[in-house]
Amino acid sequence: MVDVTLPGRRALSKIDPVAIVALIAVLLLAAVAPSQAAESLRFTLRALIGVAPFLLLSIGVAAYAKASGAERLIAKAFTGNVGRMVVFAALMGALAPFCSCGVIPVIAALLAMGVPLAPVMAFWLASPLMDPSMFFVTTGTLGLDFAVYKTFAAVSVGLLGGFGTLLLMRAGFFADPLREGVGNGGCGSASVRSGKDVVWAFWKETERRAIFPKTALSNGLFLGKWLTVAFLLESLMVAYLPAETVGAWIGGSGWLTVAGATLVGIPAYLNGYAALPLVAGLIEQGMAPTTGMAFLLAGGVSSIPAAIAVWALARPPVFAAYLGFATLGAFTLGLGFGAFA
Repeated sequence: MVDVTLPGRRALSKIDPVAIVALIAVLLLAAVAPSQAAESLRFTLRALIGVAPFLLLSIGVAAYAKASGAERLIAKAFTGNVGRMVVFAALMGALAPFCSCGVIPVIAALLAMGVPLAPVMAFWLASPLMDPSMFFVTTGTLGLDFAVYKTFAAVSVGLLGGFGTLLLMRAGFFADPLREGVGNGGCGSASVRSGKDVVWAFWKETERRAIFPKTALSNGLFLGKWLTVAFLLESLMVAYLPAETVGAWIGGSGWLTVAGATLVGIPAYLNGYAALPLVAGLIEQGMAPTTGMAFLLAGGVSSIPAAIAVWALARPPVFAAYLGFATLGAFTLGLGFGAFA
């Protein structure tokens, strides 16, 4: 059969719909608010530059793992006692210097290499909540007790998500956590179960040498487009969601207010460092520390920019579990801060 598809139509069908939507959004913003459009582009560019080292490293590792076949060894290293892996991943997550968006490339590489979802979920949830620099900034802004408890909460949320995911997996859920195309050339590799030998110096073989740039390019395009959309949206949140508005939503005390702060933290959270002075100011005005803790925990893991990146990577059941564990952990550990303080 002769292909009568018009060349222009065929080319249009290859354009990524995410890129089209992002471009239309920027053009509309430029027409309605030119100054904000310029600021949003600058914000997005700065954020992408900031996350670039982690993005490039994870893309390079994933591409090397596929080209050399080393992903089989990586996946094998995460077999055995999954419970110990969950504990280790939660502890390491609290020490890793990743934000909720910046951790996405690392998660993509781990899942694509065949690492079990349970420890990945533990790392995924714990990592955005605390890191060494965040600990010291939190101490200076909200006090040592707040920083220590938030570190404990980061590990606890990771453990909750990790072991919760493990139970769900044993019940038959999450057999294939990645979206179609993500684990097979879209964001990593599906060859961890292949029988090919590992060739560390992969560049010596023509076939393997060709795999590296192809995998790196597909990974970079996939992760880059979604992180761009996430940071663009974050720039609009910073501009159009004033801190005083957020404060009005989560001021006060009581378990209902803690629940409200947990829910508000998901869409209203800006970033870990920007949220600290906001919460400190609200506590000085009479807001309960438990409410501030719940807001920081919920927003750190599941803010809208981060949720977009997770949605692009994981299938809906995994995405729902991610939000569920984050919300439950933030609420319970927010309330628990009252006993600690």
